[in-house]
Amino acid sequence: MSNIFSRWKDGLARTSKAAFGQIAALLGTSEINAETWEDLETLLIQADMGIETATSVLDSLKRIQRTEGLIRANELFSALRQELRARLEAPPVLNLDHKPSIILVVGVNGSGKTTTIAKLASRFRSDGRKVLLGAADTFRAAAMDQLQVWGDRLKVEVIVGASESDPGAVAFNAVQAGVARSVDIVMIDTAGRLHTRFNLMEELKKVNRVVGKALDGAPHEVWLVLDATTGQNALQQARAFKEAVHVTGVILSKLDSSARGGMAFAIQRELGLPILFAGLGEQPEDLQPFDPGAFVDGILSNT
Repeated sequence: MSNIFSRWKDGLARTSKAAFGQIAALLGTSEINAETWEDLETLLIQADMGIETATSVLDSLKRIQRTEGLIRANELFSALRQELRARLEAPPVLNLDHKPSIILVVGVNGSGKTTTIAKLASRFRSDGRKVLLGAADTFRAAAMDQLQVWGDRLKVEVIVGASESDPGAVAFNAVQAGVARSVDIVMIDTAGRLHTRFNLMEELKKVNRVVGKALDGAPHEVWLVLDATTGQNALQQARAFKEAVHVTGVILSKLDSSARGGMAFAIQRELGLPILFAGLGEQPEDLQPFDPGAFVDGILSNT
């Protein structure tokens, strides 16, 4: 357990040293006044919590101050910790009982999508599941090559199409191959979509429909990989993908490279999407199931 907490603490070091790390200095022994609230709001927004979420947190803290008669700023710290923890839900238990369970993995270019798929494949294989990957990002030969390299390394079969071939056809073939080979999980890597490009998002919808034709009820999960370093822009991405396909969960990648961990709170408050996994480093084991308590303790660990 201590090793897991250490991984979260190390992975969230940048966030804890940035905006959240300044909270300790702010919430010193002085009395709570208007300036305290203004400075705290600024720090929460700087941590990419978003204006709406930051305002909501402050409103809750002000109610606690009035109710409990808090006078000193340092008395707000434990209240803040509890408030942040209450705003994050534990991820649901993954229902991957379909055989095969089809997971469509979506996200923009550079989000860490392909690497995240490889880490997930490693995790699932360690759990004793048979995994197959579909390289439906046919517009980037490098993406297909990257997934194939990971497949070879993990000893996982990868279904690949020709460069610039129809991504829907690759996805269809991957699902059929998963059924034929009696695998447990098929993960399909889709082309990175700029969420502002209508035609690309329409194509993603097509891939989603084709997967459903290959296997009734599929995809069973649609996971959106968001780069934590992009902050509030990731929230806009999430909205667009949620509208285009039925996103069932979010994976936050590159949290170890980000000082903007506050966007996790905005994702849950404004989108209602569960955060399933968090990327805390480069190694496969650094992709951890999202733990709200460890996350809050991690971002506040420098305080």
